[in-house]
Amino acid sequence: MSYLKAKKLTELLISKNMSIAVAESCTGGLLSSSLTSIPGASSYFNCGFITYSNESKIKMLNVDSQTIELFGAVSERVAYEMAVGAGQHSQSDLAISVTGIAGPSGGTAEKPVGMVCFGFYVEGEVSTTTQFFSGVRSEIVSESIAFALTELTSKIG
Repeated sequence: MSYLKAKKLTELLISKNMSIAVAESCTGGLLSSSLTSIPGASSYFNCGFITYSNESKIKMLNVDSQTIELFGAVSERVAYEMAVGAGQHSQSDLAISVTGIAGPSGGTAEKPVGMVCFGFYVEGEVSTTTQFFSGVRSEIVSESIAFALTELTSKIG
């Protein structure tokens, strides 16, 4: 299913001559992999940042350490800064960020397992959203990727 969603998005990117960068945490590179699994990826896929640690988010994407301290790594504010960092560092038309709690541990009452925050950088405009997915770790990651692909497709379609 994600392959078809990725194919639809990549067809749009190619037709609009747009490039994309990805900043991933809880998806660990699998969103980038889904985008580069489509033939012709070099025409739209610019780069991927796999920033699993807070330190890598700060160093690679210029996420403010105070943002992480105040809001936590899994927050819309961090997703926002990750998306901006990926878009600006790569000079891409689009960037998407994903940060969440895939489980099975690490959740709290305030931020449960399955909580995933997304940032969408579309030609300089940024929006964020938080989604709550269920299932085991692999299902949460798969649902996150499917959501990201669908949402980005709708934003540029």
